[in-house]
Parts: sequence; structure tokens; C-alpha cells
Amino acid sequence: MNRRTVLFAAVALMASLTGAVATELPTMTVWKSPWCGCCGKWVEHMQAAGFKVVTKTAEELARVKRLAGIPEPLQSCHTAEVGGYKIEGHVPAADVKRLLETKPKVHGLAVPGMPSGSPGMENGEYDPYDVLAFTRDGRTEVFASHNKP
Repeated sequence: MNRRTVLFAAVALMASLTGAVATELPTMTVWKSPWCGCCGKWVEHMQAAGFKVVTKTAEELARVKRLAGIPEPLQSCHTAEVGGYKIEGHVPAADVKRLLETKPKVHGLAVPGMPSGSPGMENGEYDPYDVLAFTRDGRTEVFASHNKP
């Protein structure tokens, strides 16, 4: 091999390593009830999408949600934190990744309730649902709409 080929290979290797580091997802912490099965399925969905997940069980999730700044109308069965954002309920991993890439000035994302067909709630049925971006003062806007399975 000549010097030019070795140099090109080294640059290509460095570029690929730099890209791998840049796309690494931050660790997500999830607070969930010890009795909720759909929360565990949502955690599996996030892990399959490449997130490292630390799970914490809490019997008093209302307190966790209050401390996390989740407005009551947006609450669901589990609460997560990733990259400085709060994630409430069955938000798809693709929407969380887009949040982390675009870094909008919001407090987090939420899927209020537990819509059928959302990640962790796959049961053969499908209810269209919106993922809402929310601010600390409770203002919301639609971040993503999921109308089809």
C-alpha cells in the first residue's frame, strides 16, 4: 500500500468513528409502577431503538410526575427523562429521537392516556393519537400525529 491509500483509510476510519460517537443516544431513566406491564413493553421498545434505559419503580408516580413538571391533563402510566427532556407515556422512539435531534424549546413530549396501538400498547387494535410537545407552564402543540398502524 502506498502512503496515500493508508492516509485515506485512516481518515475514513476516523470519520466513521466520529459519526458513531455523534449518533450515540443518551441514557434514559424511566419511572414506572411495579405492577404495570405496558410500561415494561414501552421500555423494551426504547431499548430496541437503541436507548440505554435505567428503570426505577415508584409506587407514588403522582409525586414523580409532579416533581418532573408533567401537567395533569398530559399524564399517563410512566415518566421518563432523557437529554434534559421529560417523556410522558407511550411516546414512540422515533419521536423521542427527533426531539433530541431538533432540540426544541419545550419541557418534553407526552401521549396522554394509553392509546391502543402506541408502543407498549400493541393489542391488535389501533386508536389514532397525537404526541404533544409541552412547556413547563402547560402549553401544548402537536409534535407528531400517528393515524395509521
